[in-house]
Amino acid sequence: MIDGSTSKSDYRHSMFQSNGRYAMQLVSKYVRSMPKTTTCEMFLRGVTTCIRKHYKKSMLPRLTEHPEDRLTCSAVVFSRVSREIWLVGDCHCLVGNQYIDNPKPAEAMLAAQRADEMKKLLDQGISQEELLSNDTARPLIIPHMIQTMKEQNITYSVIDGFHIPRQHVKVITLDFQPQEIVLASDGYPFLRPTLAESEQLLQQQRKKDPLNIGPDFQATKGFHPDFNSFDDRSYIRFRV
Repeated sequence: MIDGSTSKSDYRHSMFQSNGRYAMQLVSKYVRSMPKTTTCEMFLRGVTTCIRKHYKKSMLPRLTEHPEDRLTCSAVVFSRVSREIWLVGDCHCLVGNQYIDNPKPAEAMLAAQRADEMKKLLDQGISQEELLSNDTARPLIIPHMIQTMKEQNITYSVIDGFHIPRQHVKVITLDFQPQEIVLASDGYPFLRPTLAESEQLLQQQRKKDPLNIGPDFQATKGFHPDFNSFDDRSYIRFRV
């Protein structure tokens, strides 16, 4: 499962698609071609090289200084040979009834900042419908989001063509008992053992708190009326 990062700047590596989508496609192609005996360390080196070779040498000073301009994505990978799950970036999974995630350290703080701004706007008389169509609170936190991105692959992991610190990659080692696994992007705020249940909870969230500012779940963006969710979502379930 690969999830491209939402762009935080106007810098583009492709005329035809966002940086996150481009990164997702490159990593997807790499994963499909890598040997089944690939270890976690080999995967981290391989995807870094895969992205890095799409940067011109002249870009590197800028991309070093401005991580928000990089091709960036997260991924959660299951290795059948190693019987391991690798979480690189903000994705999550279920192993039986055990829930495991790997959130960005500042994500909850940024979501709370946006929620506070949204509540002020609502108190000023701006309607929920207007804020859903025009999320004026999000631009206020974008500078803070860009600032926290200077910590990517320093205090947390992503795939972006720069060295991925192994200590910030979550690795779950499975025993040899039969297991049911769910891998998903963070577009599912409440992960459940079936897609139907996860979708149902997502739609309940949309009805109850479409701005995503309540006590049960906060996010850095809400449910825009033109889309069927607040973020991209991927979900895969299998048994091993």
